[in-house]
Amino acid sequence: MNKSLYSLILSDDVVREIDRLAYKSGMNRSGMINRILAEYVSYTTPEMRISQIFSTLENMLLPGDNFKRLINNSLSVMNLRSSIDYKYNPSVKYTLELHKSSGKNIGVLKMSMRTQNTTLISYMVEFYKLFAGLESAHIPDTKYYLENDKFVRELRLRTDTDLSTEQLGNAIAEYIKMLDSCLKAFFYNTDSIQKASYEIDRILIAYIDKNGAII
Repeated sequence: MNKSLYSLILSDDVVREIDRLAYKSGMNRSGMINRILAEYVSYTTPEMRISQIFSTLENMLLPGDNFKRLINNSLSVMNLRSSIDYKYNPSVKYTLELHKSSGKNIGVLKMSMRTQNTTLISYMVEFYKLFAGLESAHIPDTKYYLENDKFVRELRLRTDTDLSTEQLGNAIAEYIKMLDSCLKAFFYNTDSIQKASYEIDRILIAYIDKNGAII
C-alpha cells in the first residue's frame, strides 16, 4: 500500500489522545491516525490484517499450556515459545514474520533453540533435515533454508480461494501446532530415528487430512 505525506490541522487535545492510543498499541502517531481513518471508512490496512491474524493465533494457541507469547517490537512479527520434554527442559522459539503485501507469499516461520549444548544442537539439525524431507514428500515445492541457527520455512498460499484473516490465522495456527507436535515426537524418540520418522510422518498425514495443504 503506497503512502504519501499529508498536512493536517488537528486539535492539540485530539493529538494528545491519539498519542496515548499509539503508545498503548506500540505504534507511532501516523500509524495510529492511519488505523483510525481506515476503521472509519471500513478499510483493512495491511497492518490491521496482520493484527487480526495474530489475534486469531492468540485465541487458538495461547489458552493451553503449550505456547507462550514473547514480547517483540515489530507489529508484523509474533514470537512464541514452547517447552520440550527433554533433559534441561529446553524451549524452542517460533518466530512468525508476515509480509505486509498481499499475495501468495504470506511470510516465513522460523524455529530456533537457544542453547550451547552440542547434543541439543545436533538433535535440532537432525530434526530440521528429517522434518523437511518428510513434509516435502507430502507437500512438494515447499521451501526451507537455514538462517544462522534458525530453521526457516516459507509460508505460501497453495489455494486460489480467498481466505479471510480468521481463516488464514487458523491455517497458520494449525501448522505451528503440527510442527511443534512433530518436534516433541522427535525428542521423545531420539533413541530411534526410525520411530521418530514414523511418528512425524503420522502427524503430518493427520494434519494434511484434516487441514489440507493450505500454506
